[in-house]
Amino acid sequence: MKCRHCHAELKLQFMDLGSSPPSNAYLSAAQLAVPEKWYPLRVLTCTECWLVQTDDCAHYAELFSDDYAYFSSFSTSWLIHSRRYVESVTQRFALSAASHVVEVAANDGYLLQYVKQAGIPCTGIEPTSSTARAARARELDIVEEFFGVALAERLLAQGKAADLMVANNVLAHVPDINDFVAGFARLLKPNGVATFEFPHLTQLVAKCLFDTIYHEHFSYLSLTVVRRIFEANGLEVFDVDQLDTQGGSLRVFAQRRDTGQHAVENTVAKLLQDEARAGIGSATYYADFQSRADDVRDGLMAFLIEARREGKRVGAYGAAAKGNTLLNYAGVRPTLLPWVVDRNPAKLSQYMPGSRIPIVEEWRLKHERPDFVLILPWNLKTEVLQQLAYIRDWGGQFVCAVPRIEVL
Repeated sequence: MKCRHCHAELKLQFMDLGSSPPSNAYLSAAQLAVPEKWYPLRVLTCTECWLVQTDDCAHYAELFSDDYAYFSSFSTSWLIHSRRYVESVTQRFALSAASHVVEVAANDGYLLQYVKQAGIPCTGIEPTSSTARAARARELDIVEEFFGVALAERLLAQGKAADLMVANNVLAHVPDINDFVAGFARLLKPNGVATFEFPHLTQLVAKCLFDTIYHEHFSYLSLTVVRRIFEANGLEVFDVDQLDTQGGSLRVFAQRRDTGQHAVENTVAKLLQDEARAGIGSATYYADFQSRADDVRDGLMAFLIEARREGKRVGAYGAAAKGNTLLNYAGVRPTLLPWVVDRNPAKLSQYMPGSRIPIVEEWRLKHERPDFVLILPWNLKTEVLQQLAYIRDWGGQFVCAVPRIEVL
């Protein structure tokens, strides 16, 4: 395989998770009777540009299908995060009714609803039909396609150049990262701004967040690599924020290299220096990640086996993609974890891919009163602890498995 950005031959392995189905390929009851598609799940590091990337196995159209089940609006904390972002950029970049905002990967309209409420014209780009329908139900203008230079050119011809482009948790999801980024440089107005949020590679490595690795994530990104990719495709990074979301993320602010007028903030140089000191440009930085991930896997299995031996009941909360990576890598099946609760109607009465654990409504939790509730979307831990605080009434305890097994 060759690097998605610089096309160098990839030789350095970062992590091998064996094989699994796509993490959002939830199963219906009827599908339990037929085979699933499993693909190798291996991550490699380019030693030329240091882009960490998943080995090519499945076509992106299979991963982001018409019945895609991830809806952003089911997380209250993410909605709050998005509303605050809109308020901040509206003020910072003087957005108004004369501006145009384009969000790439608009999902169910979780963010553009606040742009619309502010009276700012906006367009969403969302290739998955299920979430695009939900966004249109909010009366948002949605283009149901994958983004790249070709779509940027068409939108430009329609008079839809952007003052602000938003790309939250999508930069890692694109197979052709050069074409994707070049599309932003094409669609932005001369002094337009694009912001990108994505999980920070240094946090993934430091906290051993290997469950954020799945087929839908083609890249795992540092500022060093992102700046290199942006510069090669017509963008310049001028500011960066470090966020707590997704276990530790970056919000990168970019402008066109040829016409942008924003001064480059000191935050950029500082974070680049921090990454250099951490050693992201050396093979040793990636060397022990596999063994650390194996320890997390073994810790979860030891906990579940011991709970069963002691007659303790364990349920899980959150049918998240990262949960599917964890459960499939560990080999967890319904004999150890009989069900997972989720609030998303699109996932209810479905089954987790690979593990085939049933996804159930919250009443099951209240009815069965398990001794432990395993929180699979650990990035929403605070929200889940508040939402399910009532399990303490019967002596129930919360558990997280990543970055280590921990009873909360």
